[in-house]
Amino acid sequence: MPTRPTPSERQLRLGAELRKMRTAAGATTEYAAGLLGLDRTKVSNMESGVRPIAPERVRTLASNYECADAEYVDALAEMAARRGRGWWDKYRGELPQGLLDIAEVEWHAHALSTVQTVHVPGLLHTEEYARAVFDSVLPPLSRLEVELRVAHRMQRRQVLVREPPMPYVGYVHEAALRMRFGGRQVMREQLKHLCGMSERDNITLRVLPAEAGAFPGAGHALLYVHGVVPLLDTVQLDSAHGPEFMHSEAQLRKYQSHLDWMAKATLRADESRDFMHAIASQL
Repeated sequence: MPTRPTPSERQLRLGAELRKMRTAAGATTEYAAGLLGLDRTKVSNMESGVRPIAPERVRTLASNYECADAEYVDALAEMAARRGRGWWDKYRGELPQGLLDIAEVEWHAHALSTVQTVHVPGLLHTEEYARAVFDSVLPPLSRLEVELRVAHRMQRRQVLVREPPMPYVGYVHEAALRMRFGGRQVMREQLKHLCGMSERDNITLRVLPAEAGAFPGAGHALLYVHGVVPLLDTVQLDSAHGPEFMHSEAQLRKYQSHLDWMAKATLRADESRDFMHAIASQL
C-alpha cells in the first residue's frame, strides 16, 4: 500500500492505538513485522499513520498482542476499513488540514459534546454568523477564503440532522450569547436558530450564566468527541495556530470532568431556551 504524505488526524489516531496496543503487550516492532510478513519500517509507518493497514492485519496484531477488548478491536478494524473519500475531501488543498480533521472526527463520532465561551457552537452557526466570525480573523482572510470556510462549516452541520441523529450536547457561556458578531440582526437570527435547534430530540443546549462566576477551562473552547468505545474518545481544543487533538487517558479524564462540572452548573435545557429567547428579545 502507498504511504500518505499528510495523514489525517483519524489515521494518526489509528496508528497511535496500534502502537499503544503493541507497547502494552511488551512487543517490539520486529515482532509485529514478523507477524505481518513486513519489514519493521513499514510497521513503524503504520503506527505513525503514514501507511494504511488492512482490517485483517489489525485483528492479527490485536490477537497476538492478546487484546481481549473485542469492541475496541472491532472499532479499530472499522477505522482501518474506511478509506473512501469524505465530503470534506473536496476542500483538500483549499482549507487548512486541521479544519478537515475536525469534520472527519465529527463525522465518525458516536456523540459530541462542546463547551463554548466566546462563540456559539460551530455546528449551530447560521451562515451570516459564521461569515462574521471568519471576517474577524487576523491577518484578514480573502473573500474566497472566508466563503470556503463558511461553506465548509455549513456542511459540517449535516451530522446533526442525518439518520440516525447524533446526540449533541452544547454548553454555552452567556458571554457567547451576548457577543454581537455581525451586529444586532445577525445575532438575533443566530439566537433564534439556537432555540429552534435545541428543540430537536438529539440536541441539548445548556447555558452557563455569567453570574455563575469562575468555571473550568475558561481560556479555550472544547469539543469532546465520543468514540464508538470510550478508549477512542478524542478532545479537540481551539488555538491560534489551529486545532489541537488529544486522547491520552489523563487528558480525557480531565476534560470529561469539565463536562461533568458543566452538567451540574448550567441551566436546564428548557431554562436555557428561555434564557436565549430573553437575550434575543433585547436585541
